[in-house]
Amino acid sequence: MTDTTGLLTSVVLAGGGTAGHVSPLLALADCLRRREPDVRITALGTAEGLEARLVPARGYDLEVVPKVPLPRRPSGALLRLPGSLRRAVQAADDAISAADARVVVGFGGYVSTPAYLAARRRGIPIVVHEQNARPGLANKVGARFATHVAVTFPDTPLRGATVTGMPLRREIALLDRKARRAEALANFGLDPQWPTVLVTGGSLGAQRINEAFHGAVSSLSAAGVQVLHVTGVGKEFDVPSAGAGAPYVVVPYADRMELAYAAADIVVARSGANTVCELTAVGLPAAYVPLPIGNGEQSLNARAVVAAGGGLIVDDADLTTDWVERTLVPLLRDAPGLAEMAAAAASVGERGGDELLADLVIDAASRRG
Repeated sequence: MTDTTGLLTSVVLAGGGTAGHVSPLLALADCLRRREPDVRITALGTAEGLEARLVPARGYDLEVVPKVPLPRRPSGALLRLPGSLRRAVQAADDAISAADARVVVGFGGYVSTPAYLAARRRGIPIVVHEQNARPGLANKVGARFATHVAVTFPDTPLRGATVTGMPLRREIALLDRKARRAEALANFGLDPQWPTVLVTGGSLGAQRINEAFHGAVSSLSAAGVQVLHVTGVGKEFDVPSAGAGAPYVVVPYADRMELAYAAADIVVARSGANTVCELTAVGLPAAYVPLPIGNGEQSLNARAVVAAGGGLIVDDADLTTDWVERTLVPLLRDAPGLAEMAAAAASVGERGGDELLADLVIDAASRRG
């Protein structure tokens, strides 16, 4: 661990819009605060993103930067880009100046490009953290003049990058699933006698996943497989009484995800970078269902853990009730096989991503000329 004495006085963290940017930002902020309680931490974000609520709730200052999407094809937005970007860079510059930042850390997203440009103009060291296996446009720009580039996955194509893994919340990074299992099962009304599958499509839910499992409620219960299904708010559904079968518990969200992980033997989920990193860190096998739209990053995110034997990929179109009954149920009945998958998942997990990234931030701060 790097000594922070005299180096870490003020840090600006840029990122927002989605949990994929906000979660690692907050995990790093918490780590820096643990190391240096007096450090000044300022987050740059948008007025519309999750950061507008989550950053102040965590006790950190948030400065709003105008949202500047970078158009990928000719449009009216492209004609307005120079003026919009100039205003955003100025807003970022004002915040960086007011904070007297020694280093700027960006996590991608709408506000990171203005932050990178403003920091470069002031000669302030930049650290870039890329969450996904396929980097976004903002971080491709920032990586060109960053002091350090950190990546979550080894194959991320950013030159000179250091693999740090994902900065994770402490309740996840320090989770002992075995020690918390009884507490977790009781918290959700689950029964210790049955194997447990956790189903989640993220905070917004995933229609394909929800529909496949909704159709399998009765067969799963009869097969002795209990389910904790996080559907997303407004997407809950009623389930019949389990009777003598295994329970099927539906919740709109889980505000203590560490307990959901502690209760589970296997997870069915999308393969966003945060999800993959949390599951491997705590050693949970998973059936990953990559989002079928976008640039294909979700398939790449799960590549290493699947190659290690800690999970499997299920195409979105193939995730059906029939798949649940024919493939997932036999897997849940194979306790030795699940144990092997769990060990394989843990073998590629990283629990200390926040500390590794903090080391790079402190080193960058020491280089400010």
